[in-house]
Amino acid sequence: MSERKIVIDPITRIEGHLRVEVVVDDNNVVKEAYSGSTLWRGIEQIVKGRDPRDVGFFTQRICGVCTYSHYKAGIIAVENALGITPPLNAQLTRTLMNAALFVHDHIVHFYHLHGLDWVDVISALSADPKKASEVAFKFTDLPYACGEDKLKEVQKRVGEFAAKGNLGPFANAYFGHSTYKLSPEENLIALSHYLECLRIQRIAAQLMAIFGGKNPHPQSLTVGGVTCVMDIESPARLGEYLTKLKEIQEFVNRAYYPDLVMAAKAYANEPSVLNDIGVANLYTFKEFQIGANEWLFESGIIKNGDLSKVYDVDESLITEEATHAWYEDDKALHPYDGKTDPKYTGLIDGESIGEDGRMVHSKLFNTKGKYSWIKAPRYGGESLQVGPLANIVVNYAKGNKYVVPVVDKFLKDTGLPLSAVLSTLGRTATRMLEAKIITDNTITAFNNLIENLKTDRETCAKYSIDKNKEYKGRYMGHVPRGTLSHWCRIKDGVITNWQAVVPSTWNASPKDAKGQMGSYEACLIGLKIADVTQPLEIVRKIHSYDPCIACAVHVMDTKGAKLGEYKIDANLKG
Repeated sequence: MSERKIVIDPITRIEGHLRVEVVVDDNNVVKEAYSGSTLWRGIEQIVKGRDPRDVGFFTQRICGVCTYSHYKAGIIAVENALGITPPLNAQLTRTLMNAALFVHDHIVHFYHLHGLDWVDVISALSADPKKASEVAFKFTDLPYACGEDKLKEVQKRVGEFAAKGNLGPFANAYFGHSTYKLSPEENLIALSHYLECLRIQRIAAQLMAIFGGKNPHPQSLTVGGVTCVMDIESPARLGEYLTKLKEIQEFVNRAYYPDLVMAAKAYANEPSVLNDIGVANLYTFKEFQIGANEWLFESGIIKNGDLSKVYDVDESLITEEATHAWYEDDKALHPYDGKTDPKYTGLIDGESIGEDGRMVHSKLFNTKGKYSWIKAPRYGGESLQVGPLANIVVNYAKGNKYVVPVVDKFLKDTGLPLSAVLSTLGRTATRMLEAKIITDNTITAFNNLIENLKTDRETCAKYSIDKNKEYKGRYMGHVPRGTLSHWCRIKDGVITNWQAVVPSTWNASPKDAKGQMGSYEACLIGLKIADVTQPLEIVRKIHSYDPCIACAVHVMDTKGAKLGEYKIDANLKG
């Protein structure tokens, strides 16, 4: 049998450069898969030699979407190193900001980055708006923006847009693909919510700015606590937060949730989105402090997809290695001792399938050598999958009281078995479930903050840095794309080493020294592609992880020169 290579570059719609190469046989079944990033991370070098109190403002620049996640991680890693416990008011305020980040990230991911992998916009233009309005009631008692008049408006608006021959944000999708499963009316419902989400995501960004000062790149966290004292003591600002939170919650419960029920029912028998867990070792870490001693999500590891036992996390078992990554040192090192010295070896000549189905000359990964700027994180030598799927499944297996009822209701509403969650469909659905759990329970943190402010006005802990002492510390937690950790060493009052092990590093990792794949690569093996010139099945699977390659890899020019193109000599040492 002959083997052919499909190259998708870039595969992401936003945040970084991700390239996927797969080898398919004569039956279009994927036999080998490789994912790699084509931009270098250099943030670890940027923060070396800096005052630890400033690092959070640098780490948040890792990404333009996950700004708060890396900001908070950079602050808490230093607090952990210095032995600082922020006051409860600061911790709960951070939770309120975190909720804004999560819900913004998740709704934008589904509707604007991943939704077109499930929704056929062109099909929606042939829908019957009256019938679509009636169909919406199959999935919720209170449909959102699904009146017949509203759907007619949406159809007319997008139809006129399409008639001009330029689909804009809807361009370059594989509309009409055989694996699209929603009816024209269901596509129209989702399209209406796509447009509504443009408005709601703005409100979510404003929600962050209430206590963060601005969005992206909020400014109100500091080592020891928060600086937005006047805002959290202002009834007007608190009321504004609550009003906007409720508006977002309404969208999540009346649009996002029913849309995923609708998609789950439609795709329940579509093989390209089922039975593809990827890496079946699931890892999450506790997040969302909603009270003095209460967290919304708990930590844990599930091995080999066995939900009968959840293991405690042993952070000493975390390593990163670079056998197939463009770095000098291939050894598996704990993040406290991690190294980030580049060793770019480039691409090689080869052939891949062109747009017309014929083989064309291509520059390809050197899959026998190094082929990605992303390292390979491992836990006790094993690959792990992180993300909302891992978070929801681990917490469901632990009997988490905030998670179990929501998952059980979703399974009942969709008629799906729990096993269906361990899939591409499950990754997309659990991201919605996470958004719902967060928006429904952030009010607890909000009320506890107000109650605590009645007797306690502390917002920042006192501390000192002894320049004659060495420190090390870390942040570990769950962020929109999964488990994030930042690790630091401090000496002479400045940062001497910093490593960020981010969710997309875990999931998008290249093969390690033992040939073990990350979850992106693993979930593609065995996939049958309907049309090799329109590999929607690959795109849909990878997008379900919500890739953020800007987080996993960050570009830096070591000589401070202006970059005129995405081309650097990565072997330069600054």
